[in-house]
Amino acid sequence: MMTIATDPKRRALGKGLESLLPSRPAPATVPAITPVAEPTGKPLEIPLDQIERNPYQTRTHFDETKLKELAESITASGVVQPIVVRPLNPNKGTIKYQLITGERRWLASFQANKTTIPAIVRPVSDEQTLEMTIVENLQRADLNPMEQARAYQRLSHEFKLTQEQMAQRTGKERASVTNFLRLLRLPEPIQQKVESGDLSFGHAKTLLALGSAESITYAAQKILALNLSVRQTESYVQGLLNPEAKPKKNPKPSQPDDPNVREAQDRLRRTLGLKVQIEDKQGKGKVIIEYANLEDFDAILTALGGE
Repeated sequence: MMTIATDPKRRALGKGLESLLPSRPAPATVPAITPVAEPTGKPLEIPLDQIERNPYQTRTHFDETKLKELAESITASGVVQPIVVRPLNPNKGTIKYQLITGERRWLASFQANKTTIPAIVRPVSDEQTLEMTIVENLQRADLNPMEQARAYQRLSHEFKLTQEQMAQRTGKERASVTNFLRLLRLPEPIQQKVESGDLSFGHAKTLLALGSAESITYAAQKILALNLSVRQTESYVQGLLNPEAKPKKNPKPSQPDDPNVREAQDRLRRTLGLKVQIEDKQGKGKVIIEYANLEDFDAILTALGGE
């Protein structure tokens, strides 16, 4: 069995979670428990039935196949990485701890018919519990875009954190936090498509430019029906926003109707070696000469008798 000291993934994750704790100590009212974690941070073996689920869990979907694979691994090798729990008020009866991180390992341990699980005890507040849960899931990339959006929303509404504070505490760019929160403006059916993976984060972010729920829903149905990529979706949405800005395909210069005018246009092209277009309407019009550089411009002036 791999120990915590030799597991590099644990060390990397632990560093992210520990960074939340020093600057915000737990309230003095949290009761002491027995047993307590050792000063070295060595995990305790805690009975599974003494632990309750995390009410702040941001992940709502678990892959049953992967959960079964994890249970098989735990049966063979045990739980390699300890879960993190916090102590509960003694009046909770037989339930003495609440999960902070490690719900998949906790569930898989039940499937593996384990009776205990290695756990590190942290006496932390509700706010710290939610933050640690979000950080762990974000570090593991376990949350789909809508789960991330709702997690940030909880930090904002329940703990009054600004987007800047959320970005600092989760290690994300502020713009990223903003973009995730914007997903909550999508109509509920479209949010479900993002959550199921039918529409990606890129699709969803592009759809938001349409504004109204009706136009977003219509466009999303079109994207799903045609299986458009994100880049194709961007072009499609821009076409909806600016229907008159669609570029013409290979526009060809118009040819004069009068054969004498066409002959003059061709003669000027051959003489100057440049693109020339004559627009004539009943003997009135204009001559357009295109040049690509100063040398071409000088050639035009020379041909016209200029200096």
